[in-house]
Amino acid sequence: MEKTGKDYELSWILKPLEKHRGSITPISGLYHPNSFGIAHSATQTWLTGAKHGPTDRNTISVDQLIAGVTGLKTRFPSLELSNQGHRLAVSADGIQLPAEKNPAVVFKRFFMEPAGGVKKQRRRLNRKEIMLDLVLGDAKSLAKKLGQEDRGRLDQYLGAVREVEKRTKRAEAWLETPRPRIDSGIAGRLNRNIPLEQLGEYLRTMYDIIVLAFQTDMTRAVTFNTGNEGTGPAVPEIGIKRDRHSLSHHNGNKEALEQLTRSDEFNVRQFAYFLDRLSEVRDGDGTLIDTTLALYGSGLSYGNSHGTTSLPLVLAGGASLGLKHGKHIDYNQQVKKFKGYGQDVGVYHSPVNTKAHFSNLLLTIAQKMGIETKSFADSNGVISEV
Repeated sequence: MEKTGKDYELSWILKPLEKHRGSITPISGLYHPNSFGIAHSATQTWLTGAKHGPTDRNTISVDQLIAGVTGLKTRFPSLELSNQGHRLAVSADGIQLPAEKNPAVVFKRFFMEPAGGVKKQRRRLNRKEIMLDLVLGDAKSLAKKLGQEDRGRLDQYLGAVREVEKRTKRAEAWLETPRPRIDSGIAGRLNRNIPLEQLGEYLRTMYDIIVLAFQTDMTRAVTFNTGNEGTGPAVPEIGIKRDRHSLSHHNGNKEALEQLTRSDEFNVRQFAYFLDRLSEVRDGDGTLIDTTLALYGSGLSYGNSHGTTSLPLVLAGGASLGLKHGKHIDYNQQVKKFKGYGQDVGVYHSPVNTKAHFSNLLLTIAQKMGIETKSFADSNGVISEV
C-alpha cells in the first residue's frame, strides 16, 4: 500500500479486512534489528525481538509477559496453537513453549472435565509432581559434574521442567472449579480433528476456539502460528497444491507469484473471520473486539530472498484499551530518502527507517494490556499513532 493516513486503499491481499477498517491499523516499515537478515529465526524471535545467533539465548515473548499478569485471573495463563507445531511463545527462561495443532485436543483440555473426576485428576497431578521433583533432584546433582557449555544446556532443560511444574501446580489449584458448560452444538463443531487439507475449515475452527476461550475467560493470552515461513501448508480448496515455501521462492515466475498472492489473501480472509466472530460476541458494554488486541503478520516480508525488514503487520481491536484505528502507518515514508516501493525489493532487505523497531509495537501492545514497563527487547519508544 503506497498511501498512508485515513484515505489509504487496502491491497488486494488485505481487502477481506475492509469491513473492519475502523478496527484495524496496517503498519509498514518495522523490523527487528537483532534478527535482521536471519530469516530462519523469524518465527522464534517474532514476539521476542531477541538476538538469535549460535551463542545467544532467546528472551520472553510479549504474550508471556502479558500472561504473567493476566494469567493470574484465569484457569490457563496462556494458550499456544500452531497448525504445524512451530512455536511462537517463549517463557521467561528463554524456552519455546509447546504448541498444540489438533483442535480436538485443545477443546478437550479447555472445555471438557477430565475422565474420572477430580480425585483421579488430583492423583495424576500428584504423580507428575513427584516425577518432576525427582528429575530436578537428579539434574542438580548432574550439574556439579558438567562443564560450562553443558551446564548451559542443562539450564535450558531445567527451565522447561520448571515451566511444566508451574503449570501442574496451577492445574491443581483449579481442580475444584468446574469448567464452563458449552452448548452441545458448539462442542460438536469444535471438538474434532480437521486435516490441513481443509485449511479454511481448520483455521476457522481454531479461531472459534480462541474466541470461546476469551468469551469464557479461560485465558487472556493466545499465540497462533497459522503457517511457518519455511513450511506453510498448501491450500487445495482454492486450487493451490504447492506449499508456501516453494511458492515464496518464485524467482519472478508469474504463476507461482499469483498463487502466493491468492494464498495470502485466503489466509487474511480467515483472519477477517476471526475479527467477525470477535465483533459478534458481547463483552460488557461492547463486543470482544473492543477488549481484544490482535496482532497479525509475518517475520518475513519477501520470501523469495528471505527479506526481514518492512514486515507486513496488522494491529486490530482494543478500542476499550485505548487504541485508535482507521489509518495506515508507514515508517518508511517518514524518511526523506525513501522513493517508494515499486520494483525495489531492497526495502525488504535493508531497513529504510532504522529507528522503526518492531519491538516498539510489542511494547505498545504490552502497555495497552496493562503491563507496567517502559521497554521491551530493543524498543526505543512506543507506537504513538495508535
